[in-house]
Amino acid sequence: MYRKAVFPGKYIQGVGAIGELPALIKLLGKQGLLLTSPSVHNKVLPHCGIDLSAKAIPVEIFRGECCENELARMSAIVVRKHVDVLVGMGGGKTIDTAKIAADRANIPVIVIPTIASTDAPCSGCAVCYSQDGIFEAVYYQKTNPAAVLVDLEIIAAAPTRFLVAGMGDALSTWFEARSCDRTRSANECGGYSTTVGLHIAKFCYETLLAYGVAGKVANEQHIVTPALDHIVEANILLSGIGFESAGLAAAHAIHNGLTALSETHAFHHGEKVAFGVLAGLQLADASAEESETVFSFCEDVGLPTTLADIGLGKASRKKLMLAAEKTCVPGQSVHHEAGVITPQNVLNAMLAADAIGRARISGRRKHPARELQERGISH
Repeated sequence: MYRKAVFPGKYIQGVGAIGELPALIKLLGKQGLLLTSPSVHNKVLPHCGIDLSAKAIPVEIFRGECCENELARMSAIVVRKHVDVLVGMGGGKTIDTAKIAADRANIPVIVIPTIASTDAPCSGCAVCYSQDGIFEAVYYQKTNPAAVLVDLEIIAAAPTRFLVAGMGDALSTWFEARSCDRTRSANECGGYSTTVGLHIAKFCYETLLAYGVAGKVANEQHIVTPALDHIVEANILLSGIGFESAGLAAAHAIHNGLTALSETHAFHHGEKVAFGVLAGLQLADASAEESETVFSFCEDVGLPTTLADIGLGKASRKKLMLAAEKTCVPGQSVHHEAGVITPQNVLNAMLAADAIGRARISGRRKHPARELQERGISH
């Protein structure tokens, strides 16, 4: 294999970036179609100042799941309306549906994320689920999106949980890239990691540590600050290029395994990935110092650190083994980790991460001075 890296055609981020959409559609084709979620259609689009009439940019409402039924519906609409530029605006599943549908129709796709919850917007791959939300397959497009528009005002107005989930997804980028590099495993574009991919992955992690807490605070206040700007770029661009050009490993495979348990369906992709990072560190025998840094980051920004945090506090080991087994099916990225990976190894890693997370919570509760400090009471 060769070293390979992939990138979106254009990346535009800033306040008011959505205003670039009409010109981009005109640049890429003649007839655009905007696929968007109901919440974006009702709450975001009316304030964007863009002509969304049927003659300008017609709108189609996403039906909630990136599955074969929805993809078939969109494919039929693209043909019927002679669409030659498809725009996906919303969260990860809306975006993934637009990407797959555009790829199947051999037309360019423009991505407009309204939340910074995953690294899906820039990537040339998309995840397809069953109608019930269970992971089925990853689909790879011929090219990455023609353009990605990230409007910071729209992102800042979204609930903070989405930004935090995006940090969980981005958190995995460096650790999975490092594992792929160590084991000479393939990245997500069919080659070996490039130097730029690895450096972007590491810079993504460093950006999270530097600006994560401040970025979360800005989002809580629904304001645009440099810290929020940095975190949005880390969640979307740095993580998107990093994971695709440097590779996936344990964290995303564990996420895929966890989707087999219905209790986790209420939790976001990045929240489950974050727990996958913590379990992956145990699987890879990470140093105590590194583990401490990552656990502390998750605690500081509000990412899951225990099984209870993703709905599995009462799950039996037998049930958790179902997730571990799905994590380890042939072709899953957990096999990019060093050594022989088995479901029992993965189960043990999840249990170890959960035990550490619970012990840290218990330790904070039992430390009177720290508890007073966290409550804002000083001596």
